[in-house]
Amino acid sequence: MSDWQPSSWRSKTALQQPIYADSDSLHDVLQRLGERPPLVTRWEVERLKTQLALAAEGAAFLLQGGDCSESFAACRADPIEKKLKVLLQMSLVLVYGLKKPIIRVGRIAGQYAKPRSSDTETRDGVTLPSYRGDCVNRSPFTPEDRLTRPQNLLAAYEYSAQTLNYLRALTEGGFADLKHPENWELDFVSLSPQSDDYHQTVRGISDSLNFLDVLGGVTRAELSRVDFYTSHEALLLAYEESLTRQSAADEGWYNLGTHFPWIGDRTRAIDGAHVEYFRGIKNPIAVKVGPSTTTDGLIELLDRLNPGREAGRMTLICRFGAEQIAASLPPLIAAVEASNHPVLWSIDPMHGNTITTENGIKTRHFDQILSEVRDSFAIHAQHGTVVGGIHLELTGNNVTECIGGAAGLSSSDLSTAYESNVDPRLNYEQAMEIAFLIAGQARDSNTDR
Repeated sequence: MSDWQPSSWRSKTALQQPIYADSDSLHDVLQRLGERPPLVTRWEVERLKTQLALAAEGAAFLLQGGDCSESFAACRADPIEKKLKVLLQMSLVLVYGLKKPIIRVGRIAGQYAKPRSSDTETRDGVTLPSYRGDCVNRSPFTPEDRLTRPQNLLAAYEYSAQTLNYLRALTEGGFADLKHPENWELDFVSLSPQSDDYHQTVRGISDSLNFLDVLGGVTRAELSRVDFYTSHEALLLAYEESLTRQSAADEGWYNLGTHFPWIGDRTRAIDGAHVEYFRGIKNPIAVKVGPSTTTDGLIELLDRLNPGREAGRMTLICRFGAEQIAASLPPLIAAVEASNHPVLWSIDPMHGNTITTENGIKTRHFDQILSEVRDSFAIHAQHGTVVGGIHLELTGNNVTECIGGAAGLSSSDLSTAYESNVDPRLNYEQAMEIAFLIAGQARDSNTDR
């Protein structure tokens, strides 16, 4: 990698980058970010890579979830705790059903930027720049709010650091204790149709842990903490460059602003700036793969991003949509298998299933989300490969953003608690329903064998 530096991307075409009117201010902000302490360590990054290599082989499972776009205002104890609670509860169901370790990764502590299909937005004849996430501009539809502000990049770093600090305190300090899952209860859980199933799972795990206690086969320290990693789409390359550091042992460059960055579907051009940046960092990385992905293009991408075929390096996050997965996924599986590239196949059943209601509200139908999950497992089983993870946009708040699910939400319910500024997210019930679906499919598969 002697031809690569964190700034190498600047010689390529960089899509989805905001335009800043004050370049001097931007330069100052980026210089200050480059002097800030890293948010994560390379040892954490390498530990995650080792775990993802196991998931690619079917010996572990990746659960990745969180907000479509974090907001600065949500950097508070209660929202952070709620997101963690949902992911912990989902992981408990998956551990019980899959009988394998769960790798917990949040779309959190850095998911402050979003790609947009258009640079501008028009309402009632007024056109303004699109909202690109809190680290770029603000959501309210006013000229002042839609200005790009370099200082927001510093704020994104500070809020990421605060969020990560609290997550570490929770996951290391006893909040995630497997013997006390009551810590993870959300206020409205008892009203959920999934509540009885979840508590039955908890009782089963508690019985198993009590049995292990009798045998002396597990220590208190092993039960009282969990590994929890962060991830975000590494969209704003100047920000990512400023948090890219060379290891003290001169073992290469790491993005130390997150454990697990990914490239989005809109920015994975083989000759683009994002691929150029990603090819040089040693983090485990992911690429969003959609219907426009060709077999040749995917293999070329894997050759560029993981030429040494390092285990745990590459995750493919598949986002086809319920109507296109049957035609799109099988050729890609066959091509990757023939190339001998080690990849972790992950499902993103959210982004390919976005629709807009007659009232202009963006939503997703839960039946289509479930359908894509089921079909993904079935297609991989037919090809002798494994689904190693799932990638979800979800929240711990009791929102009404996706229609369908156990509560039977309809389009008329969306206005009840629609909080997202960008994409619709699963609420607690819907997220747990997916966890139970995956766990149930694993049990059925074991029964069939």
